[in-house]
Amino acid sequence: MKSDIEIAQEAVLEPVARVAEGLGMTQDDLELYGKYKAKLTNEYIEGLKGRPEGKLILVTAINPTPAGEGKTTVTVGLGQAFGKLGKKAVIALREPSLGPCFGIKGGAAGGGYAQVVPMEDLNLHFTGDLHAVTSANNLLAALLDNHIHQGNGLQIDTRQIVWKRCEDMNDRALRNIVVGLGNKADGFVREDHFVITVASEIMAILCLAEDMKDLKERLGRIIVAYNYAGEPVTASDLQAVGAMAALLKDAMKPNLIQTLEHTPALVHGGPFANIAHGCNSVRATKAALRMADYCITEAGFGADLGAEKFFDIKCRMAGLKPDAVVLVATVRALKYNGGVPAAELSHENLEALERGIVNLEKHMENLQKYDVPVVVTLNSFVTDTEAEVDYVRKFCERKGCEFALSQVWEKGGEGGTELARKVIETLEGRESHFHVLYDDAASLEEKILTVARDIYGAGGVSFSAAARKQLQRLTELGFGRLPVCMAKNQYSLSDDPSLLGRPEGFDMKVREVYVSAGAGFVVVLTGDVMTMPGLPGRPAANRIDVSDEGVITGLF
Repeated sequence: MKSDIEIAQEAVLEPVARVAEGLGMTQDDLELYGKYKAKLTNEYIEGLKGRPEGKLILVTAINPTPAGEGKTTVTVGLGQAFGKLGKKAVIALREPSLGPCFGIKGGAAGGGYAQVVPMEDLNLHFTGDLHAVTSANNLLAALLDNHIHQGNGLQIDTRQIVWKRCEDMNDRALRNIVVGLGNKADGFVREDHFVITVASEIMAILCLAEDMKDLKERLGRIIVAYNYAGEPVTASDLQAVGAMAALLKDAMKPNLIQTLEHTPALVHGGPFANIAHGCNSVRATKAALRMADYCITEAGFGADLGAEKFFDIKCRMAGLKPDAVVLVATVRALKYNGGVPAAELSHENLEALERGIVNLEKHMENLQKYDVPVVVTLNSFVTDTEAEVDYVRKFCERKGCEFALSQVWEKGGEGGTELARKVIETLEGRESHFHVLYDDAASLEEKILTVARDIYGAGGVSFSAAARKQLQRLTELGFGRLPVCMAKNQYSLSDDPSLLGRPEGFDMKVREVYVSAGAGFVVVLTGDVMTMPGLPGRPAANRIDVSDEGVITGLF
């Protein structure tokens, strides 16, 4: 059986300009990064604004497990399947982070015969967008420390600096550091921190900004510290906005590549869903909606994180209205939720499937709360039995959700036509009445409670003393109307990653709350979730190599 990277490396790619021709684009609409990658020009994006919008389809999933779910694989395969059916569709994905690529998760290009390519380029540097975000973030950090060193005219309280440095790599040793050691010229000694680039507020801003004007306004609102009077000090106060925007000028443009079947894919932005808002850029999504009749996009991790933030943050801010949701699961993952060890998932086990399907049930119920039609799909494995698939199908139909089998990993677009037809049938037969989960006017505490109870299934929320004080302060500063961005582990509906299935009535623990004023949301840290992940015992990096001929191996 061929690996994902072997399949991708054997593929014969079309020049990206030819892929663009299928969308009615010319080479003047592209900024080429070699033969197979390009950015959309600002002029082309502006010209799209007069076009009608197509249908918006969100792909999400159950909570991730070691058994695999294949959300990106299904997204890519569904785009390929629409092409097989003669439908004009563009998929809109996030860019991978180097942290997971070299850590535990691997790449983010899909899998099998449902991938976006060039796979190695996408997973390793791509067009430099994440490096631009990293540079803009760290420029602001450098300007902040330089301002203090040069006399501190803004009277910044060095005990209340909240801006962190970042890098796009899992490096736990940088979570908590001390800077300024050495000579007087080396700056003031203080505690500092790093987050991974995809958790940086600038990544969120890049993905939520509509245009350069909006980007600069958002960058200016970033709070970097508080002064001795307790007032916010912003990036605008440090006169950092123009230089940061210059670094992000090209990163603002969505990237165009292709699937293995030469259908178009916009890949742009990459915030994590467990510690950020987990969606690709608003610019890419809105462009895709006007470039084709269907935009197929995804949100990170399970529906409790990615879909909730897609709806309550991205759609709220950008005025997007999804027309349908595809919820991805696998028989193997459901049996894992039912208590079956990973080594035994290939054996038929209807009892475990019955126990584990409650995780899928909760995600179905959650999505239905937004009044958007839901189609459940099983990402097929060769070990799935007819009885297991039939059990899931009947369960979904009893719960009022459409169902279709996906075989895109094995068969590419052809294996996704059943799902594509079901999605089209749903779009044509059922109307979406999308609405967000909570009102802007609700208090921050009410918003947190609503997500914890309605989406996670918690019985209540326990706030640390520090979190309560932070909530009060943010409300007093005028941030009470912002949506909340919940930072939670992805493996469980709860804040405890060991609780599989459908935990209920648990106590959700909130330890810290802070505002991302430029992004426009309040971040809520729960449980033990980290904004700078660490590497696992056996990092994926140990398996990656380059041959003497320059062929990359071990990347998946």
